[in-house]
Amino acid sequence: MSKRDLKKYLNELTKEQLEEQILELYEKFSPVKVYYNFVFNPKEETLLKECKLKISHEYFPLQTKGKRKKPKMRRSVAQKYIKHFILLGVDPFVIADVMLYNIEIAQTFASENIIKQELFYKSMFNSFEQASKFIISSGIFNEFKNRLIAISDEASDQKWKNVADFKTNIELLED
Repeated sequence: MSKRDLKKYLNELTKEQLEEQILELYEKFSPVKVYYNFVFNPKEETLLKECKLKISHEYFPLQTKGKRKKPKMRRSVAQKYIKHFILLGVDPFVIADVMLYNIEIAQTFASENIIKQELFYKSMFNSFEQASKFIISSGIFNEFKNRLIAISDEASDQKWKNVADFKTNIELLED
């Protein structure tokens, strides 16, 4: 069904029928429920704290019963939150903050640990590039410029193998 057909169909319904359909969607489909819960109670600050906590646990897991868990370092955890936040329509400042936090916490981990997986560095650059594009397209570059530069500088200080990619990206952003 096209959007036009849907509009035509919805225009034919009474207010009561529309309300009934929306309630049915709310009860049947979890994403609809999540969306409406966010729309009517957008606790962005709570979502942001929860998200940052989960991302940080990927690199610095909690100790349980005296045993230290091994860090998983999964970029996908942050990517799921970012995608979810975009779908919900969360403020672009919050989304950009999460994008950069993901890279910053990974850099903190890398500064304390030797990382041999080449994929880690490539993944972090992909995150950096994605964040840069999002920040520019959202028109909030000036607010996040210093953090982007700091991430690039940290990659240089840690002598990441792909530091040239970070520097090139920063140069392109500043043009």
